Amino acid sequence: MPTLMVQGCTSDAGKSTLVAGLCRVFKRRGLTVAPFKPQNMALNSAVTPDGGEIGRAQALQAQAAGIAPSVHMNPVLLKPNTDTGAQVILQGHSIGNLEALDYHSYKPKAAAAVFDSYARLCAEYPYIMVEGAGSPAEINLREGDIANMGFAERADCPVILIADIDKGGVFAHLVGTLALLSASEQARVKGFVINRFRGDIALLQGGLDWLEAYTGKPVLGVLPYLHGLHLDAEDAVPENAVNAGKFRVIAPLLPHISNHTDFEPLRLHPQVDFRYVRHLESIPAADLILLPGSKNVGFDLAWLRSQGWEAAIQQHLRYGGKVIGICGGMQMLGHSIHDPHGIEGAPSSHKGLGLLDLETTLQPEKQLTNRVGVLGLMPREGVCNTPLRGYEIHCGISIGAALATPAVYLEGQPDGAISADGQLFATYLHGLFDSPQALQALLEWAGLSGAQTFDINAVREQQLERLADTLEAHLDMSAIHHLLTPCA
Repeated sequence: MPTLMVQGCTSDAGKSTLVAGLCRVFKRRGLTVAPFKPQNMALNSAVTPDGGEIGRAQALQAQAAGIAPSVHMNPVLLKPNTDTGAQVILQGHSIGNLEALDYHSYKPKAAAAVFDSYARLCAEYPYIMVEGAGSPAEINLREGDIANMGFAERADCPVILIADIDKGGVFAHLVGTLALLSASEQARVKGFVINRFRGDIALLQGGLDWLEAYTGKPVLGVLPYLHGLHLDAEDAVPENAVNAGKFRVIAPLLPHISNHTDFEPLRLHPQVDFRYVRHLESIPAADLILLPGSKNVGFDLAWLRSQGWEAAIQQHLRYGGKVIGICGGMQMLGHSIHDPHGIEGAPSSHKGLGLLDLETTLQPEKQLTNRVGVLGLMPREGVCNTPLRGYEIHCGISIGAALATPAVYLEGQPDGAISADGQLFATYLHGLFDSPQALQALLEWAGLSGAQTFDINAVREQQLERLADTLEAHLDMSAIHHLLTPCA
């Protein structure tokens, strides 16, 4: 099967971005290509049309390729919920929590899922673009590897190695990574890409010539630092507001924040000044407070209290401010969260913020659904007419009197709650702000007079096109296209 793999010298070297860009380049050239990441560790995820959960980056890569995302594009997804453990998602569905050492023993089963999914993609698509994870030079993780060279060796595919020059030491990264690979793995690396270069390329040329002479492998291109490139992050939290708008929106950067891509439309909105409030930072005044999703609601709720958020939210509400809670954030607004099955750690119960009359119990079966619906705000003659779409990823089942006033209606069914005073809006729906009309309505509800429409989906498309244009201009696409040939 024609397959090409991108591996990185470090995390955040640009693997996800390069794969997304190449998927779009190949699509523009008339090729049907599918993205694939054998194993991903991330708390940003997406729900696929086939009813499973994958890393957000693979969903974006599928969009770049012009195809529907599938659970087989990311067969193993690890969602950390403690410092040493994670929920394991296998081919779209949770098999439970495993500690790091237990997962090491589980790897043969994970490998079977990886190669089953790879075979399924190969049967459906003529070309496969694979993304590695972390670095192939993490020698402590080499045994049973399914994320990098372990996959490449078994699939017998060529590899491009990418390094981030903005981190410094780019030649050491590339040469050192290569040195820690076996002879067969070194032979599998067909070339290098250097990412995020700023300055005059002439000043780098001597180093590029040395690298090619020393390793005997070509530099396939040097990508410039793309200022203002806005693509959904695989896991890393992006910087604060792109625009210094007058409408102030803040969100706590929870230790286990999940699906923070929910807030990209606000971060990029021209009228909004959005910022994450990090550990030990003072909590500024704001017009709107957002409570994000969480992979460990009890732990993150305790963290909120330790940072002074409970008092800050109460003061914010006393002065007429608005609060939106999404998924785990909605659960925190209730009276209590119960985890009798130990879904997010040891079985436990936690006292919520008590701002909405509801309580939540976590259940073993996770809800995974793409949804369409309408906002529950400002109904006209009993009909809510502001459309929205999004997705649900949660284990919680919430009950309580607050749910009698729903925040949204999804396929006609109520979800979430709006408080009696109209200051609190809570829902399980992720992607709430992705629909331009819903975003505009929610900003106006929160107090932004004359809120503009803003289409994050159009921005994603623009950014993918910009990325593809950059790859076409700065990479040896002829050589890369040649690498995408049968190896087995």
